[in-house]
Amino acid sequence: MRACTVAPGRPETAGVEEIAEPAAETGEVLVEGLLVGVCGTDVEISSAGYGWPPPGHERIVLFHESLGRVLEAPADSGLAVGDLVVGIVRRPDPVPCLPCSKVQWDFCSNGRYTERGIKEIDGFGAQRWRAPARYVVKLDATVGDLGVLTEPTSVVAKAWDYVERLGARAPWEPRVVLVTGAGPVGLLAAMIGVQKGMEVHVLDRVTEGPKPKLVSDLGAVYHAGAVPQLGVRPDVAIECTGVGSVVFDLMNHLAPNGVLCLTGISSGAHAIDVDESAINKQLVLTNGVVFGSVNAARRHYEQAADYLRTADRGWLERLVSRRVPMASWPQALQREPDDVKVVVDLQG
Repeated sequence: MRACTVAPGRPETAGVEEIAEPAAETGEVLVEGLLVGVCGTDVEISSAGYGWPPPGHERIVLFHESLGRVLEAPADSGLAVGDLVVGIVRRPDPVPCLPCSKVQWDFCSNGRYTERGIKEIDGFGAQRWRAPARYVVKLDATVGDLGVLTEPTSVVAKAWDYVERLGARAPWEPRVVLVTGAGPVGLLAAMIGVQKGMEVHVLDRVTEGPKPKLVSDLGAVYHAGAVPQLGVRPDVAIECTGVGSVVFDLMNHLAPNGVLCLTGISSGAHAIDVDESAINKQLVLTNGVVFGSVNAARRHYEQAADYLRTADRGWLERLVSRRVPMASWPQALQREPDDVKVVVDLQG
């Protein structure tokens, strides 16, 4: 069968390769790959050498954002032939640590977890893949191809889950949300905020292209600029850029009892000047909370599936701005001006 493979850090090796069918011992559920989503991690694996191929392999089957259709499944799995499904990315470590032993591998404490398409396990960029049933999530059939958005939605479903858990430490009625970054993850975070009936603001640096219209059509307010100039003190802030200066600005502009979730990863390439004492004072005197969130547990994939099922389909369709056939999948790693979410068609 065909698969999208690359040797990490060697973009010239990216291409379609013939590989063996997935071994039965890798999972009792056999899935036909339909689509995979492209994100910055995939670009980083290909161009910068992030990521780890399976032991003994030079190349890795890329992509961790999946959509597939069940070809085989045990009768007791809750899955049936023809079901639309996505695969869960992370696997618990073999020890396992305490969180992994409690089915919360997203909180793995010893770093020995593995991840499909990223860390020591081949990804979903193949015509067929297998997984144990516990790592396969069924989608509502009405979601269709938009199910490829499930994994990025799971990231912000988890963010929202823990925002609400941390906010519940005291009587709290959050009303205003600020999302920084209008990429796919930021837009999906904003979508969930709108679904929750909140006043949602989205900050990004672009003034043209599809993003401002996507935000306004969602029922949110789009801003281009910097946090201090917005005049917004959010009860909830979800940071999706990884830009250090934005992170510190948010810390200093939360509303009392506000909660800030960090989902982006900083490059560390730029030094910034911050008034640490002022930020410390602000967070302490206003009971502010800042926390980081990465990856997702199974329940967050299930929550993501529900968020997508109830979202406006026409709006979601506009997030998928470009489809690239499998035969030319490396083109998906090259960003184009109007890209929002790029997907690779494994049937093409």
